[in-house]
Amino acid sequence: MRAAPTIPLTMTSDAPLDIIHRDHDLVAVDKPAGMPVHRSRRHPGDAVLLQRLRDQLGQWLWPVHRLDPPTSGLVVFALHPEAARALAAQFQQREVEKRYLAVVRGWPLEQGRVEHPLRRPGRSERQPAVTDFHRLATTELPIPMPPHPTARYALLELRPITGRQHQLRRHMKHISHPIIGDTTYGKGPHNRLFRERFGASELLLRATRLAFRHPGTGARLHLDCPLNEAWRAVLRGSGLAGADGI
Repeated sequence: MRAAPTIPLTMTSDAPLDIIHRDHDLVAVDKPAGMPVHRSRRHPGDAVLLQRLRDQLGQWLWPVHRLDPPTSGLVVFALHPEAARALAAQFQQREVEKRYLAVVRGWPLEQGRVEHPLRRPGRSERQPAVTDFHRLATTELPIPMPPHPTARYALLELRPITGRQHQLRRHMKHISHPIIGDTTYGKGPHNRLFRERFGASELLLRATRLAFRHPGTGARLHLDCPLNEAWRAVLRGSGLAGADGI
């Protein structure tokens, strides 16, 4: 299998995207928070990951999965149609291991599973949705957060078993531990605290690991996306750094 031919460069972005992995069949990139993976009715402009990365590499790309625009971290693209079909099938059949990090309000249980069906936008029926979580670190800040005298937060590892829209954000809200920086499902006072005290200007949800069968070799491929400095600064400032090698 060969990669598609190169295309003319038309990139206008100032900063190049961080490439996590690249070979003849696929490329993995660190998606910035706030950037859509591809154009849609809600995001018709040019500042989308697919076009940015295509122009940076100078070749065609095939999307095989997506992240919500506010979520940062690991996204994989195929470099030719055969790889795209093989990778997309693994995502559709739930054969891909996914790992996220999230900062949430409160102290959840040390580990657990959320099994809460979710309704698709515009649909009445609910679909099964499952998320596993593991608590990595906790912090308690001497800041009153009514009705509580202090503010408690936790760093979680999230592993979605299913892949519903906004699943992790909605599941964390369902168990009363919304993700910090979530302007749709979160809590404004907590979002403001992290923004004003620790400079957290984005949703604190990051895709950090993917594992799947390589479409060319068939070997298991593990990809890890390190935390950027903005994330590390927030964890240090809030007292959540030092967990799991972070």
